[in-house]
Amino acid sequence: MENLSVKHDLEGGYCNSLTTYSRFLTREVKIGDIALGGHNPIRIQSMTTTDTMDTIGTAEQTIRMVESGCEYVRITAPSIKEAENLANIKKELRFRGYDVPLIADIHFTPNAAEMAARIVEKVRVNPGNYADKKKFENLEYTQDAYTAELERINKKFIPLIKICKEYGTAMRIGTNHGSLSDRIMSHYGDTPRGMVESAMEFIRMCEAENYYNLVISMKASNTQVMVQAYRLLVETMAKEGMNYPLHLGVTEAGDGEDGRIKSAVGIGTLLEDGLGDTIRVSLTEDPEFEAPVAKALADRYVKRSLKHGDRSLQFSGKLPIKNAQLQTYSPYAYSRRVTEPVQHIGGHHHPVVMIDVSDENLKDPYFLNAVGYNYSAGLDKYNLTDQACDLVFLGDNLPSFSFPGNLKQIYNHKTWLALRDKHNCHPVFSLDEFNASTIKDEHLNFVEIDATQFNHLSLRQLVNVVFILNTSAQHGMAEQRAFFVALQEKNLQIPVIIKRTYKDLDADNLQLYAATDLGALFTDGFGDGIWIDAAGQNLALLNATSFGILQATRTRISKTEYISCPSCGRTLFDLQETTQLIRSRTDHLKGLKIGIMGCIVNGPGEMADADYGYVGTGPDKITLYRGQEVVKKNVNTAFALDELIDIIKGDGNWIEKV
Repeated sequence: MENLSVKHDLEGGYCNSLTTYSRFLTREVKIGDIALGGHNPIRIQSMTTTDTMDTIGTAEQTIRMVESGCEYVRITAPSIKEAENLANIKKELRFRGYDVPLIADIHFTPNAAEMAARIVEKVRVNPGNYADKKKFENLEYTQDAYTAELERINKKFIPLIKICKEYGTAMRIGTNHGSLSDRIMSHYGDTPRGMVESAMEFIRMCEAENYYNLVISMKASNTQVMVQAYRLLVETMAKEGMNYPLHLGVTEAGDGEDGRIKSAVGIGTLLEDGLGDTIRVSLTEDPEFEAPVAKALADRYVKRSLKHGDRSLQFSGKLPIKNAQLQTYSPYAYSRRVTEPVQHIGGHHHPVVMIDVSDENLKDPYFLNAVGYNYSAGLDKYNLTDQACDLVFLGDNLPSFSFPGNLKQIYNHKTWLALRDKHNCHPVFSLDEFNASTIKDEHLNFVEIDATQFNHLSLRQLVNVVFILNTSAQHGMAEQRAFFVALQEKNLQIPVIIKRTYKDLDADNLQLYAATDLGALFTDGFGDGIWIDAAGQNLALLNATSFGILQATRTRISKTEYISCPSCGRTLFDLQETTQLIRSRTDHLKGLKIGIMGCIVNGPGEMADADYGYVGTGPDKITLYRGQEVVKKNVNTAFALDELIDIIKGDGNWIEKV
């Protein structure tokens, strides 16, 4: 096994480079026969949902997961009896010819961790609840009390470290945003910095015992918090001479399209910066459906050189970002780029959604149903949904019907010039066209510009202008980010719609790629609009994906958000069925966040910033939360959803479905 030294002075602050793809080189950790980190590929893993005491059921689900692409499989061990049964599960798998490394997932129970470490290849512990206290109390700790508590935890943790050293067992120190201890909360609050310090305390304890077989994670259901925490972790580790491999994941991402987009925003943002050695996509679905999504995210980086990065970007006009330029924005705290608004684009207005409809049948208004404008022929009017796009690009094609009054129509400049009625119609120019044109829209002009053109940008007459920022680079996210940094350095407060063009992608990969490329920029506060350009793709898919990315980055809330755990052997009810039932009754409550957790481990803490929570606390028993406050305990499952709705109504947050 090779132990690779860390590069202390990271050019990108938290990564090797902010403008060229270069994977952060980490220590290699061996987990069974499959090594992680170093020069190894990004590994794929997931977690079983069966009862750990069901040996055959767990083994068979593990096999399905391996067949779907999992290289490691995690199994919950909530008590010592489940930890002991891991030996039977492992024996059954080996008997069937599967030697996949197993990982024990531990919360609250050091004795279970110590038993599991003698059996499986890796154990996961959560610093927030391994031996620490989490009572959701706002406690004050003096420095002496803080130090004394840390010493107590150290004594409880050392036995596990010694067992792991003796048996060659790896360990993941997995911090979760929602389960920080009261001690950490008292000093750092519910913050990315608190997450990092929680992990660093445990890392230092391991290093004091000369134990280095570590993998680290910083999970959260809020993608902004998750990304910021991992970045802070790398920066902090580098300062202390550490380079442990990273396990990436967004907790409680949910199911279906929403879960995939949210996972891609968080995980993909970090992968773009070369961070991440193993990934788990947490979906409220059967675990064998998670690995293909994770693999699709990781496969984008297989052909990018670990040592040399994507040198195709280093051409004339490239805009490298150096440490000194990071002062233009913080990668560790969200702050939207300041712009001067133009016609409700930019400023404090939420990001807009733009869709290309130039290839549609412009004689039929019904195609606008796909982008949120439901046409009624009898009334000759449009009904807007919560996900109605803001602008449509028609190119050189003219419709034969009247568009909705609040839907802006964007035409190529020459076609726009020829329009008799220019009301609600606006031109898009190339940079050369804009500079040469003597006739411009007095209200709103779009200038499409390649991210490499900044050095050639004429700054004359940039009034009532919105940029459409495009790129053709393989590592286009970084190139577009460099353009934004250059704008900030020049203090040019021009709104920008971010455009990405995709060809020959199926719907699933389109969603994942767009969520990665565009979501990364919105996560950092860049972008006043989104345009996913994919000729031949379904308009409804493009529209839903655009809004889904904005929702996942918390930059435009257009629907109810469900923070739903992916289920495991601790789950006390059918999560998939329950999530769909709650969704069917509440999905019209735009902007509300509802946490749906299978057990108390993934309970109030893991719901993080949910407005309301539905948590399994026993067989057929549900506890309901307002934020992290218990409102009703041990409600029978049959009545729990109605009770939750009554709480929402009592708070004045309920509206009836139309």
